[in-house]
Amino acid sequence: MINAISGDTDFIKGIKNSIFTGFVHSTFNRTFNIFCFENGDLYTIACSKLDNGPNTLIIDVDTMKPMEIEVNDRVRVEKNLLYIEDKHTISIDKAAKWDSVIPTYPCNVEILKRNLIKMKEYINIHGVAGGIKKNVITQNLFDAEVSNMLEKRTLLLLNELLNDRISSALPHAVSLVGLGPGLTPSGDDFLTGLFTIFNMKNSPFYPYRSFCEDVFKKAKTLTNDISYMTLKKAAIGKVRESIISLLNSLLVEDDEDLFLSLNKLLNIGSSSGTDIALGIIFGMEANIRAGGKVC
Repeated sequence: MINAISGDTDFIKGIKNSIFTGFVHSTFNRTFNIFCFENGDLYTIACSKLDNGPNTLIIDVDTMKPMEIEVNDRVRVEKNLLYIEDKHTISIDKAAKWDSVIPTYPCNVEILKRNLIKMKEYINIHGVAGGIKKNVITQNLFDAEVSNMLEKRTLLLLNELLNDRISSALPHAVSLVGLGPGLTPSGDDFLTGLFTIFNMKNSPFYPYRSFCEDVFKKAKTLTNDISYMTLKKAAIGKVRESIISLLNSLLVEDDEDLFLSLNKLLNIGSSSGTDIALGIIFGMEANIRAGGKVC
């Protein structure tokens, strides 16, 4: 028996109601993903070293390697227990419920402006290059061209958003889907950060948050299942705990907390954390330039 430490409230509810069946979709050292027959979503079982997230259950193990979970293993629920074949049983009895709650955009953006400057300086030094952050050292021609495409398309997207041309911005956002290196491509990670900002209540772009759903609806065939699921959730304001922690840190004057939260985000994946963080900066600066506040 393995105990779940915490988990997404809706995921826990589905297990308690015994309405969850599926199969293992993909496996990694620290996570494995389950395809759910009931709604077609992916759900993640993550080790204790990772943060909470949408459709995620954190379990009391350090790594998934010894569990010998395999793709296509059947998954079922009975009496508050999640079964992976007959190999493992996961109990949610002691699991703390977690919800993705994005903070409200501030009425006064002065603190936010100062923190964004600090955030950009930190990423310039500590961020991982190769995705949205350009590599100073030119790599092969293909990587250089992808990097140029990412830069060009993000700038085109920003220009349309700032000129209140939301419909014209849509193809530029879609053009980023699936673009770049990584299990979750850099363009997708960048959009995850941007979608998060669209979902901040009271922000200038909050009334246009349906834009995010318009993008992800066109993304299904453009990227992989895992990345698509991340975009789908981010489009409605459901993102990882580390992203929410950073947003909260950006809204107060506490450098230690800001850099601690930022560093945790930057440690996600290879360049994923950096790409998400740059999407957040992009979204925040677009909000500020578009009007600053709606209170």
